[in-house]
Amino acid sequence: MARNIVDTLQPRSAVPATLIGVGLGLGAGSLVAASVSALAGYFARRVVTPEERRTGNSIIREVVTDAEGKLWLHFTKDSDTSEPGPCSFLTEFDSCALRLSAPEPVPGKPRLVARKIEKVYHGTLQGVRRGNLSGAIYEHPSDLGFDAEDVVVPLEGGDGPAWLVRGSANVDIWVIGVHGRGARRNETIRALPALGELGVTTLLMSYRNDGLAPGAPDGRYGLGDTEWHDVEAGIQFALDNGAKRIILMGWSMGGAISLQTADRSELARHIDSLILVGPVINWVDVLSHQARANKIPQSVGLFGQWLLSNKAGRWVTGQAAPVNLRRLNWVERADELKLPTLIMHSRDDEFVPNGPSLKLAALRPDLVTLKTFSKAGHTREPNVDPQGFAQAITGFLGKRMALLETI
Repeated sequence: MARNIVDTLQPRSAVPATLIGVGLGLGAGSLVAASVSALAGYFARRVVTPEERRTGNSIIREVVTDAEGKLWLHFTKDSDTSEPGPCSFLTEFDSCALRLSAPEPVPGKPRLVARKIEKVYHGTLQGVRRGNLSGAIYEHPSDLGFDAEDVVVPLEGGDGPAWLVRGSANVDIWVIGVHGRGARRNETIRALPALGELGVTTLLMSYRNDGLAPGAPDGRYGLGDTEWHDVEAGIQFALDNGAKRIILMGWSMGGAISLQTADRSELARHIDSLILVGPVINWVDVLSHQARANKIPQSVGLFGQWLLSNKAGRWVTGQAAPVNLRRLNWVERADELKLPTLIMHSRDDEFVPNGPSLKLAALRPDLVTLKTFSKAGHTREPNVDPQGFAQAITGFLGKRMALLETI
């Protein structure tokens, strides 16, 4: 049976009667209702609360040295450790960071998967048993041979560190990289080979709550509904330093942020186009998917969405203001899209499913160029198919730049 996907969340001025029943409960059902309410509140808080600690789910079973003296990590085989393409391995508090190869089978040990250590960025594996695997495989632009200047973007809450990679042939065209939820600016480094080929200038920026830029006053994510102010500051920085046209490149939640910037910023007239990688096009779809993936009942998931998007939920989520989920739904707002947009999204993305990307592309073929990938997890398109990823960028931006030359 096909799953029911919720595409829209209708705003309500009051708590629905069914949710009041869930939230309050009466008589014999009060304990169950309280448990449901607590689960919905936990779900909603997790969505908007940055994670300070990541203990890691990928378990190292063996560290092996091969005949050439190269070190290999043997992990317990699961969907994360066996995901195609190279990755990085990060331990708690980022005390150790490694770049690992694509996975390979371990002969005679079908329950294990092997990845070679390609580079040690910092730290040591001594005493390490588990960590997180990430698609952000580079720590600094120099890891790909790019010279990067450390610059500061004045944000609403203070100074945000950024890397500036100056262009060659097209120095006044700036691409601003906007990373995703729970990530940092190094996530966007993987686009530099394609952007360097085009000779554009690139600004890889940080924004509120990412652990580098100052946090938001409430310490909560706005899912794009607030972070766009920081990207607007990035655009102003670019304009102040010689940019004439801007391209926003958003990854995951950075896609939602980029769409809001293009829609709501007073500087939007300077934005030529958007490039979105594994983007959140409709948060309601993502939240519904995550609730199902975590075996949360639909009613609980809907209650969690309601808590996120209504003032009454602020005491549970800790948000200064509710998130406007309807404003973040670009399937429903497809007719309001104004800019040429390249969407790159894997059909095998299990964190942010590509359904809304496909729908937006179908609704706006006049503006949206869609490049689909296979076998790539969330935002790992450049890891699994670097050539296809680069070609999609150079093809799309090459046409945009040729058009700009005629204006």
